[in-house]
Amino acid sequence: MTDVTRPEVARNGISRRGFLAGTSSLLGTATAMALSGRAAAAAAPEPRTASVADGAHLPALVVGTGYGGSVAALRLAEAGVDVQMVEMGMAWDTPGSDGKIFANTTSPDYRSFWLRTRTRQPLSNFLGFPIDKDVPRYTGILDAEEFAGIIVYQGRGVGGGSLVNGGMAVTPRQENFAAILPSVDPAEMYGTYYPRANAGLGVATIDPDWFESAACYQYARVGRKHAQRSGFPFVFVPDVYDWDYMEQEAAGTVPKSALAGEILYGNNYGKKTLQKTYLQRARATGRVSISALHKVTDIVPASGGGYTVRIEQLDTVGAVIATKEVTADRVFLAAGSVGTSKLLTRLKATGRLPALNSEIGQGWGDNGNVMCGRANHLWDPTGALQASIPTGGIDNWAAGGAFAEVAPLPTGIETYASFYLSITKNPNRGRFTYNPATGGVDLDWQTAWKQPAITAAKTIFDKINAKEGTIYRTDLFGTYKIWGDHLTYHPLGGAVLNKATDNYGRLHGYSGLYVIDGALIPGNTSVNPFVTITALAERNIARIVAADL
Repeated sequence: MTDVTRPEVARNGISRRGFLAGTSSLLGTATAMALSGRAAAAAAPEPRTASVADGAHLPALVVGTGYGGSVAALRLAEAGVDVQMVEMGMAWDTPGSDGKIFANTTSPDYRSFWLRTRTRQPLSNFLGFPIDKDVPRYTGILDAEEFAGIIVYQGRGVGGGSLVNGGMAVTPRQENFAAILPSVDPAEMYGTYYPRANAGLGVATIDPDWFESAACYQYARVGRKHAQRSGFPFVFVPDVYDWDYMEQEAAGTVPKSALAGEILYGNNYGKKTLQKTYLQRARATGRVSISALHKVTDIVPASGGGYTVRIEQLDTVGAVIATKEVTADRVFLAAGSVGTSKLLTRLKATGRLPALNSEIGQGWGDNGNVMCGRANHLWDPTGALQASIPTGGIDNWAAGGAFAEVAPLPTGIETYASFYLSITKNPNRGRFTYNPATGGVDLDWQTAWKQPAITAAKTIFDKINAKEGTIYRTDLFGTYKIWGDHLTYHPLGGAVLNKATDNYGRLHGYSGLYVIDGALIPGNTSVNPFVTITALAERNIARIVAADL
């Protein structure tokens, strides 16, 4: 077995490596694999967030608390800059009536979805039955944002996507990097910034010996066997889960988290989200404040320098309860690929930031995401107990343009199914455009543009099915539908580096206005993107701190 990820990472920071109702929402766990010291029993650190004051003057405003924003906040604070962060989602620091902060994936409730009255689970069907359910409207943790040709799944809350993804912390192979960020020097990324990001995120790899014996990874061992029998390399992939905690879960000595299927709607114990890594360190500086349920709606140059920023404060059903204006010397946009791109597209089109160039809104991609399942033979059970944290993948990038996560399908029963999220070399790119009739921003993307992703994924799974004498599952994404081609967990692009911005994320035409999130990356990273987003943010903020402050 080989490891696709270079640089080496330490394990846990130390040197060394009703039936349908119950199963329906557990299925969502598998789909989040694509969309951390020992974890404490409490899910979120103190102090709690506070509301930014109307009329405040801010040395630095960071819009969003995901990977790029968390890196920017920490490094600015370490440089002596006071930082205000604003987050559209909730703080996620208060337990619900069940005593836990996050809802269990087995039973989605009001905490699970962002301002929806019915769940929109990535797997819509199981055994021929639809599995979505009505829920109260609430500012929940997972946003299923629907555009004309695609649903984009995004985390909502302090910690952004780190709250809801599977935590697969993959560094791309260096030979693929030139196609990911062509204007960035690979030597500095692989020599400095990828190692810095991996250390900051708490990236670690499962103990291979434990992997071989753990019942909860039977599904991954079956996936490895099938891949290798067809001539594909199976690669262990690092993650940001606390592997020592998971071993204790399996031993029954701590509350279960990954082994309870927690992930899609948050993880209460073992996962090292940004709340436990970058944001915890940022808060510890005493220079970083975070305001949750605050949404930036306008940015214009201020007469005295800097920017006037309008912010709406929301309640937990999404109603605006206050509107504020602040002045910021510098503004760092980290609202995610979709959030940052939509905001900039609207501000340019409406004349609020007219000097932004024509690259705004361009170069958006879905990281080639496509999902599928396979029906195995009875002699290849994948296990009733499946850990929600994936550990490996099938690497056919060089030959077929696909990297497939061997993902869990933790229904709580034996399904004899293998499930995969593929990241593929899909060349198609969408763009964001302002719609004056609605005042909103649309994404120009067609579902048919997923065909190159399906073709690439088939280079793996057609061969495995032929070798094993198996077939595709057709009951996961609709009636007799094989491919989950309606979504992405990995939105990238829309304000591409060295096009919409300079080579360090400074927006053309506006001094002191920056993009520092996944909007900078033009559509594909060849693997799960959050380590690359973090490393690029580390690179860019180092230059900004040195040159701009």
